[in-house]
Amino acid sequence: MDDSYRLEAGSPSVDDYLRLRREAGLTEPAREQAERGVDGAWASVKVIHRATDETVGMGRVISDGGWYFHIVDMAVLPAHQRRGIGDAVLDALLAEIDAAAPGAYVNLLGDPPGWRLYRRHGFVETAPGTVGMRRTIEGNS
Repeated sequence: MDDSYRLEAGSPSVDDYLRLRREAGLTEPAREQAERGVDGAWASVKVIHRATDETVGMGRVISDGGWYFHIVDMAVLPAHQRRGIGDAVLDALLAEIDAAAPGAYVNLLGDPPGWRLYRRHGFVETAPGTVGMRRTIEGNS
């Protein structure tokens, strides 16, 4: 990531969180869900474009703080992709996990556009030994 960006600890605002998810092609939760969840991470970082002061990237970790660490909300605005922002975000989150709980179980659910990034950082597919699953309910497809 070059000097035109700065990495900051902390969550983006709710508006930035929703915008980043939407514009990066991720599912956008209801505003009420975002309001309850955005500051509930064990760790989070955001990336600011220095010239515009716009939040252009983010990543968060939800965790029990001891063993399980789940990386979520990895998002970079399309106009700022391919500039090392995703690597910087993931490096920062993994460094924080490693400092707090060396050898912990770290996982994520990665969409195809992020697979190369995650593999570069040591993530491997877990199937067939384990398979990611999610619960579907009415209104949450």
